[in-house]
Amino acid sequence: MRRSTILAPLLIPTALVAADLPAPVTDDDYRPVRISEAWLGQQLFYDPILSGNREVACASCHHPEFGTGDGLSLGLGDGGIGMGPKRTPNPDNMPEQRIPRNAQALWNLGAHEFRVMFHDGRVEIREDGSIRTPLGQDMVEDFASLLSAQTMFPVLSADEMAGHHQENEISTAVRQGRLTGEGGAWDLIARRVAGVEGYAQSFPAVYADIETPEDITFTRISDAIAAFIEFEWRSDQSPFDAYLRGEDALSTEAERGMELFYGEAGCAECHSGKFQTDHGFHAMGDVQLGPGKAAAFESHARDEGRMRVTGDPADAYAFRTPSLRNVALTSPYGHAGAYDELAAYLRHHVDPRAKLESYETSAVLPALQTEDWRILSDSDERAAIAAAVHRAPAPLGEGEIAALVAFLEALTDPAAREGRLGIPGSVPSGLPVPTP
Repeated sequence: MRRSTILAPLLIPTALVAADLPAPVTDDDYRPVRISEAWLGQQLFYDPILSGNREVACASCHHPEFGTGDGLSLGLGDGGIGMGPKRTPNPDNMPEQRIPRNAQALWNLGAHEFRVMFHDGRVEIREDGSIRTPLGQDMVEDFASLLSAQTMFPVLSADEMAGHHQENEISTAVRQGRLTGEGGAWDLIARRVAGVEGYAQSFPAVYADIETPEDITFTRISDAIAAFIEFEWRSDQSPFDAYLRGEDALSTEAERGMELFYGEAGCAECHSGKFQTDHGFHAMGDVQLGPGKAAAFESHARDEGRMRVTGDPADAYAFRTPSLRNVALTSPYGHAGAYDELAAYLRHHVDPRAKLESYETSAVLPALQTEDWRILSDSDERAAIAAAVHRAPAPLGEGEIAALVAFLEALTDPAAREGRLGIPGSVPSGLPVPTP
């Protein structure tokens, strides 16, 4: 973001801003969703049956109460008790570490333009239409969408849903490298689901290729969850959307923030398009805390972001540009959730090198014996993160920060915030539905 000069006018000509505004979102921007498939996916999304120890559901880390995240900087999956900022380690099943990156929001993932998943883009659609994953494209060739393929990974993660070695049959299969085929981790999960009467009846009613419970596959489980996410959290009814459709829907402060965002502040250089993301990867000097995403978590390595996927040193510390839809709901911010306030994150974002040196923690972290500050307390590590930033510092005044926050708040969609199908009162397995 570029700082305006003292003598420059605070408001940018409307015609200039209008030239950079995206077109309104339409139905054509999304994949179609069958409501019967979404209803089935809702049950699965909130059902802990998919986790190794039957204690963690998708909704445990992606709950509407916390903006489809978990309200934590770095979450606790298996081995956690409670929800959101109140989640704590279970002393009888102590987590080995935190989940190494902030739980990402789930807004608009049914839109065609979302072709990369995760902070580092390790699941993505290639130019030839094939899907790249850490396990090879043959693992996901039958999935209905990229979002469906993405759901294959949290259920395999010891820290997220699978549990740790020898705790259950799923975690044991993962540790032994048995993922696909009969008796593999995904098959074991599918057999669990097929053994529940409610699911045994629902799947054949939704999918023509499933005639008996034995035909239920993890692929179809993933497809249903993806359909639910796509339907439930489609988000294009915010005040900003109304503005794009010709309504006088923005406050004076939000409109000023929009003019800065699409004009002099330069935010739209990366946060472009209908969903305020270029889907690219940029090194912006974000604070790292926690274990980092590395080949061996025990090493507590630095989190080099996109470089972990491509192997290219030019991608060091680069992370995917997040969509800003409903961003006011998705605190904490950053790939490690280092900031719990949007304004504070903006201040860091426009002058990351300085803010890395002066960072005062506002992280939301349940008590756990981990080396949360190893990277940040190392001057060489901080310098490496800062050196990857190629944008010149561009501090904004507090008035400009406030205006940008007002605009970002105008990206909140009340319909998406409430959800469409909502939280089920119960799930077919009879296990507890995650509730804050």
